[in-house]
Amino acid sequence: MTDHIKSSTSALTLAALGVVFGDIGTSPLYTMQMIFSSGSHPVPLIQANIFGILSLIFWTLIMVTSVKYVAFIMQADNRGEGGIMALLALTKQGTVGNEKKQRLIALLGILGACMFYADGMITPAISVLSAVEGLEVAAPVLTPLILPISLLVLFALFLAQSKGTNLVGVYFGPIMLLWFGLLGVLGVHSILQNPAILGALNPIYAIHFFMVAPILAFVALGGVVLCVTGAEALYADMGHFGGYPIRLAWYGLVLPALVLNYFGQGALILSNPETAKNPFYLLAPEWMLFPLIVLATMATVIASQAVISGAFSISRQALQLGYLPRMHVEHTSESQEGQIYMPRVNWSLMFAVMSLVIGFGSSANLGSAYGIAVTGNMLATSVLAGIVFHNIWGWSKWRTGALVGLFLMIDIAFFGANILKVFDGGWVPLVIGIVIFTLMLTWKSGRTILYEHLRNESMALGPFIETIGINPPTRVPGTALFLTPDTDGVPHALLHNLKHNKVLHERIVVLTVRFSEIPHAPIEERAEVEVLPHNFYKVTIRYGFKDEPDLPRDLLLCAEQGLALDALDTSFFIGKEILLTGKKTGMALWRKKIFIGLFRSAETITNQFNLPPNRVVELGSQVSF
Repeated sequence: MTDHIKSSTSALTLAALGVVFGDIGTSPLYTMQMIFSSGSHPVPLIQANIFGILSLIFWTLIMVTSVKYVAFIMQADNRGEGGIMALLALTKQGTVGNEKKQRLIALLGILGACMFYADGMITPAISVLSAVEGLEVAAPVLTPLILPISLLVLFALFLAQSKGTNLVGVYFGPIMLLWFGLLGVLGVHSILQNPAILGALNPIYAIHFFMVAPILAFVALGGVVLCVTGAEALYADMGHFGGYPIRLAWYGLVLPALVLNYFGQGALILSNPETAKNPFYLLAPEWMLFPLIVLATMATVIASQAVISGAFSISRQALQLGYLPRMHVEHTSESQEGQIYMPRVNWSLMFAVMSLVIGFGSSANLGSAYGIAVTGNMLATSVLAGIVFHNIWGWSKWRTGALVGLFLMIDIAFFGANILKVFDGGWVPLVIGIVIFTLMLTWKSGRTILYEHLRNESMALGPFIETIGINPPTRVPGTALFLTPDTDGVPHALLHNLKHNKVLHERIVVLTVRFSEIPHAPIEERAEVEVLPHNFYKVTIRYGFKDEPDLPRDLLLCAEQGLALDALDTSFFIGKEILLTGKKTGMALWRKKIFIGLFRSAETITNQFNLPPNRVVELGSQVSF
């Protein structure tokens, strides 16, 4: 049994290397280069600055990743799940009854999610570009091919998403194991040439850097933060691997390899300042350059894959929590529910990533756009985690304030340093974030207004059933199931069916689907049946925000409560509203038009809930919105 547990832990740890640490593991490709050579405000190449920067990088890795995420944030899981949307759902549970606070929390969570999307667009672009730019070192004559090769690699990556990552995923872990091993070896080789560089482990060098040149040190934070891009993945991917394998991989391999490589690059730059133009590739002997470029490209593809998969995951969570319209979701694995493919998200990401590659042209230029998205997400996570510490864990205000205050001090410093890069490209993630934030907030608000409008216009279910008992229409054999978001009102499709067809089915089921703010709804609580007079039934099906909706499967659970339903012998009636801009209430006209556009483009309920298409009847109506 013990051997089995060890084997399982080893397998999960290896898999976590391939999924969780791709982004942070490829940061050495560009971080030091951005700080000393390519950034908008390069740091002068003198010994005190090199030691100060290395000290900042080391303690950033410790404070942000090891302390903030690994030691504390990873404890704030939502029933084993992590990530900004899971954290948002968890914090809302801790503020039940305070609608104002819940709205503020929701806004903060959405902002964090928007920054994640911006990060997801920039990460593949900067990572792949920085890997392929090794050609400039290995064979300068091939420099004109860097952009076309990068675009080709990215196109192939997005094209392969529909096939799933099962097959490729088998190789992710071993490739990243080789990658981190090589990072460490290259770093050690350089450090041995100049062992004094290890003195930068002392935080006094970072403090001295700030004391001697405070403005330069503050500006340099905009590049230093690149060393922790991807730290959020440690928390976001908890549901896939669990906390222990992620911590084991971080402390056992990833952190030592990163520190050794950064310090190796520092030792190289200290010996030869000219190498600051690309210190990562110049660490390697000439004969290793082409194999290293291939391995680096594979590592950045893996890092990009993790970000793309994360975008699919967070999109589905946002969709099921009501922040995005219904989208087509394909499952690419029969054995793993979490492996999904969302075509609309995939092609939108591809267009954005390729536009960034073409627009910026190099990883150096993209570096200015990178930090804002990362630090914005980190800020949102710190605040939401503080709410969990106080409201759910029961920490005192002083204890919560001290820890979260420390996190926020670090986050705000990094965010402030990156704000300075707004005109050098930092505006890109801000624009991306604002656009996605507007879309998500408009969809959430519009849906609430629409449902409220439909609820106000609907008839109460109880009196309707009493009327049916007094003046019964013709009842025909079979079961009719009507989907509605309002459990107490008569579905519009039911009224239309009765009005036009003058009949009702023998059994009428009024069905409402609820998505709760937990990852997975317990199977024993999935279905709830309420028996009503005159052969009417009210059914509620509950899902968590990471559950896969499948009504035909879950309606079978109703049999345990006396209602046997067979999807192939049931007619599913769905109301299909056609929205018109009429009333001058609720939202501004431009937001209404956005909502109507999103509403019209939404995936059908048939596909979302896996209904048999030949058993679905759609009844339309116009709604003045």
